[in-house]
Amino acid sequence: MMGEPLGRQDRLFYEFDLEDVVPGDHLLRRIDAALDLSWLRGEMRPHYSHLGCPSVCPELMVRMLLVGYCYSIRSERRLCQEVKMNLAYRWFCGLGLEDKVPHHSTFSVNRHGRFRESDILRKVFEEVVCGCMKAGLVGGEGFAVDASVIEADASRFQRVEGAEVDWSDKQRASRPVQEYLTALESENPPINPDQEPKAMSPSDPCAAWTTRGRHKVMFGYSLNYLIDMEGSVILDVEATPTRISKEVDATETMIERTEEQFALKPKYLAGDVAYGTGEMLGWLVDHKIDPHIPVWDKSERDDGTFMRTDFSYDKERDIYICPAGKTLKTTGRMSDGKTLYYRASKLDCDRCPFKMKCCPKSPGRRVSRDINEAARDYTRALTETKAYRISRAERKKIETLFGEAKSILSMVRLRLRGLAGARDEFLLTATVQNLKRLVDRTARPPPQPTMA
Repeated sequence: MMGEPLGRQDRLFYEFDLEDVVPGDHLLRRIDAALDLSWLRGEMRPHYSHLGCPSVCPELMVRMLLVGYCYSIRSERRLCQEVKMNLAYRWFCGLGLEDKVPHHSTFSVNRHGRFRESDILRKVFEEVVCGCMKAGLVGGEGFAVDASVIEADASRFQRVEGAEVDWSDKQRASRPVQEYLTALESENPPINPDQEPKAMSPSDPCAAWTTRGRHKVMFGYSLNYLIDMEGSVILDVEATPTRISKEVDATETMIERTEEQFALKPKYLAGDVAYGTGEMLGWLVDHKIDPHIPVWDKSERDDGTFMRTDFSYDKERDIYICPAGKTLKTTGRMSDGKTLYYRASKLDCDRCPFKMKCCPKSPGRRVSRDINEAARDYTRALTETKAYRISRAERKKIETLFGEAKSILSMVRLRLRGLAGARDEFLLTATVQNLKRLVDRTARPPPQPTMA
């Protein structure tokens, strides 16, 4: 016998409880058990006026943003629609069936105002990192650093060649342009002072013109992660224009901030060859951090002549000795503030039987030495150790995090413009990734006792 049609909605009243419809193993229920935002209202209180109408609760907005980035809903307009319809989202945000979902414009107003003034998104991220530390996910011994390119919300087909832009009054009124012009006067400008950009976006001038992204050329920002290699927890995150020099500078900022906020200082840092500059290696060695990083070395020659490694350095006398036993001395002057040059006597080179193999096109041989060459030599010695080989293999964990951010959390193209917008999106993405690792650890069943 055919049954009666289902789904008739002819009842006037229903007994309904959101707590009963959200499964116990739902991701948001597990995140809610690990996430404590009770401190947030007190932290934000100074940024609200004691007069006027009550505003939207800041904890509600942060929880909604976490839902959005957890489920790849980065459009705030769509996020409000999804929270309105999805019962699990409502439960996580603390909304009842009859509670009104905030208007999407509320997020824009607070993001440009209270959220950035209070740096609340970074504080939420740091609170989650503290939770990971309490759960035993952070070893604190070995860190890894790397950057991944994220496409900016700027068309690569609408660009201005060079760095000079005749900004119109309308363009100057936009937030990204105002942020860029202000940053130019700061100690850390978004452009490389030694090299002008080849192109600039009129809609997002902080973004860098790069060939490292998913397109052949595009405007992009770099997602910089500093992770603990034991539990793959992201300890710090920084947004920079996609320029290698900016990525390397961000490493120092992240390490110092991690030590200040969490009292964590690594014994060693793993990274790729982009971080193997003399300046970076010198900074790490000075801070007693072993660089497990390939040395950036361009001294090799492919013409068969002697390389710098064929010359031995005498530290006590500060000289180089060539294969023929002659000395190369330096004046101690540096043209770029980073490199010393050691020169051989022309008389020695003229009589040397190795001249054609050493300096066939110049009257005398010259050898350059980075002022951080001692740190480079120390790093080269580390490459022969077992600890270095292990860390080089474990460093790939950071690539897994970038893959997760792009393929699962859809962090492929930014929605917000400007360096501040990129920073907000990267902080929320890293927070969600850490929360997932935290709930995986806390949701594991306790080990079963073994039988004697």
